Amino acid sequence: MPEMNIIQAINDCLRVEMQRDSRVVVLGEDVGNFGGVFRATVGLQQEFGADRCMDTPLAENGIVGAAIGMALYGLRPVAEIQFADYVYPAFDQIVNELAKMRYRSGGEYSAPVVIRMPAGGGVRGGHYHSQSPEAVFIHTPGLQVVYPSTPADTKGLLASAIRGEDPVIFLEPKRLYRAARGEVPTGDYTVPIGQARVVRRAAARSERSVTILAWGGMVPTALEAADKAAGMGYDIELVDLRTLLPFDLETIVQSVHKTGRVVIVHEAPRTCGFGAELAASIQERALLHLEAPILRVTGFDTPFPYTLESEYLPDRDRILDALEKVTTG
Repeated sequence: MPEMNIIQAINDCLRVEMQRDSRVVVLGEDVGNFGGVFRATVGLQQEFGADRCMDTPLAENGIVGAAIGMALYGLRPVAEIQFADYVYPAFDQIVNELAKMRYRSGGEYSAPVVIRMPAGGGVRGGHYHSQSPEAVFIHTPGLQVVYPSTPADTKGLLASAIRGEDPVIFLEPKRLYRAARGEVPTGDYTVPIGQARVVRRAAARSERSVTILAWGGMVPTALEAADKAAGMGYDIELVDLRTLLPFDLETIVQSVHKTGRVVIVHEAPRTCGFGAELAASIQERALLHLEAPILRVTGFDTPFPYTLESEYLPDRDRILDALEKVTTG
């Protein structure tokens, strides 16, 4: 299998899906001849033409509104929002139209729209290029929310999103766009939406066993902490959620049964972040298996900073501190 980074995996997936299904179209700002601000769509307009890979005005509500209309008329649009921070002008279209189309029509109509968005920090993008809005969309019934961390998962989950009948918010960790590399299957390849991936397995329950839950750009950071912790006597199981809605509660609960302790890592602000929902779901299903309170390592309840980005984002040392607290009380 060839080795790719995440950008190459996205491009490969879009090409394969556009070749496989003539209904798949790509639209967004600069996605055509230029190939996208991150170059994820490079070459697609040249191969498939401007009718299937089309540039749009700088108007996110128009991009999403057009994609909804395309989907209702039988196409399978993949819309790109240049940065997740820019999606809010399209918020009404997403939560009041796209997310409700199947429900309001009693299942008669579906709107299989995929909205791709680079998300998260780590690239010194400042206030308006670094936010993590996943919890906003997870709170909206009718959407699926996907946030992969590896090239192979990115390709497989994006293909599943394009082929599905539900609208998908597809968040991409831009800090990993070129930093994450790995083998990616060629050709037709999918990863099921709704299944977590166990990145690192704990041996058995002990006084030093902990489950770490992470997704997107935080997975490599959590893995770095887990590897460091292993040398300090901890037994860490790391679960990459991959899909945030629906999320794989069964895999999470099985891990909690094994370890008895949980640390949740995400870079979005702490209050009402997705980690809070995970903590509530775990205690509803596995409270009697917990040996300690669930801890969260997150961003802070402030706008995303520019000069203090490294202090804002969870890092190895903050995760190690949480591991110590959850195992010592």
